[in-house]
Amino acid sequence: MTDPRLLEPIAARGWPAAECDSLGGWRLHASAGKSGRINTCWPHAPPEQAVDEAIAAVEAWYAARGFTPQFKIVEEVACPGDLSDRLARRGYRPSTPTLTMVGALAGQADPDATIAAAPGEVFQRVFADPSFGDAVDARERLEALARIPPPRGYALITLDGEPAAIGACAVEGEWAGVMGMRTAPQFRRRGLARRVFRALLAHAASAGAVRGYLQVDETNLTAIALYEAEGFETAYRYQYWTKG
Repeated sequence: MTDPRLLEPIAARGWPAAECDSLGGWRLHASAGKSGRINTCWPHAPPEQAVDEAIAAVEAWYAARGFTPQFKIVEEVACPGDLSDRLARRGYRPSTPTLTMVGALAGQADPDATIAAAPGEVFQRVFADPSFGDAVDARERLEALARIPPPRGYALITLDGEPAAIGACAVEGEWAGVMGMRTAPQFRRRGLARRVFRALLAHAASAGAVRGYLQVDETNLTAIALYEAEGFETAYRYQYWTKG
């Protein structure tokens, strides 16, 4: 079993927010307001004040930055255990159920893949393709990818002289996080996501990692099936609780 108390801090450092703060054991993350993980409070240990006062302090912290307050709740480690009920009474509602999946690193190098130490111009161009969403969201996520501390890796597969698929990994000790997986529209449904995934796992293993983790929307059945086929399984689930 994978303890969220161990993996959640590693995942936070592997997808770094632009700004971080704390209220005792509650961790506050803010960037540009789009990506859930880097724009939420992670309440995994007791706050430094009474719970309702801490919630109010979180709300004030995000309001001062022009953001809607949000909490990232892993029910097994939320502190206190009745935090979801307290948030519901204050008008918060859950959304975006997400799985954290873990598995052994069993990847392999790919002859068409290059692994760089920074997200270069071509990587960024594929990532920011309009088919993936709006430009503000892409910019925020690219900034987060660039903040990943070394050792790290940014994979790019090129086919027929064109950039086709990308992904990134963050390595901390025995753990490697995989994120930023995207395939250019004209190259989809050709198995490139699997190849990028394997290339990243091989790179992470060469950097000393032995286990991998990733986060995937619970409704993304295609991606979940791919990761399960590669030996990953669900370790725990979380949701975002948003006021509004």
